[in-house]
Amino acid sequence: MREGYEGTGPGAITPDGCAVELYARLPVGDEPDIIASAVPAGAHILELGSGVGRVTHALIERGFTVTAVDESAEMLDRVRGARTIRSAIETLDLDERFDVVMLASFLVHAGDIEVRRAMLDVCRSHVADGGCVLIQREGEDYHTDLPRERVDPSGFTVRILSAEPVGEGVDSVRAEYVFPDAVWTQTFLARPLTKEQFEEALGEAGLRVDRYLTEDRIWVRAVPVEA
Repeated sequence: MREGYEGTGPGAITPDGCAVELYARLPVGDEPDIIASAVPAGAHILELGSGVGRVTHALIERGFTVTAVDESAEMLDRVRGARTIRSAIETLDLDERFDVVMLASFLVHAGDIEVRRAMLDVCRSHVADGGCVLIQREGEDYHTDLPRERVDPSGFTVRILSAEPVGEGVDSVRAEYVFPDAVWTQTFLARPLTKEQFEEALGEAGLRVDRYLTEDRIWVRAVPVEA
């Protein structure tokens, strides 16, 4: 387990506190529609942090080719129909370029600045000329409007219980997922980023915002900065 990360509940827990069984239960939301609206039909997508394939499978159904990367073998065992690669995102080096590189699940908010920088460098080094990078950011009130909960139509409850400062702009966030037959928790480190800070981080990696894909600016289409 990475320092500052923890997970509880049935089944395997990944180094960043994610429960494999939990993520296998979570439904896909509007992510595939957002992604499909921002990239060419049939594009080859490098999905960084694919988990069990919750979004992967929906993209494959829409005709995309997906290379799914995750550090957890237990997560990748659940992925079907995609090429899978077991690797930490920040050290990935495939010597390949892709039409689309995707960094979802708020991974750009990694508590460790050097990890974030390395992740964005991986995005930049793996995107083809003329391609794009799709990034999912945290909502602007993610760390302040707490505690809060959402009841999913399928019958489980998600609670973001707390976000406690632990130094140098980093919060320790605690989440809880309550199902009728099981409860999972996850504690992880996250660094809030203003729009300006986020765009500055992209610039450091040789990327720039092409456009924000959603009104809340959570989904972003970035492109390489021309030399």
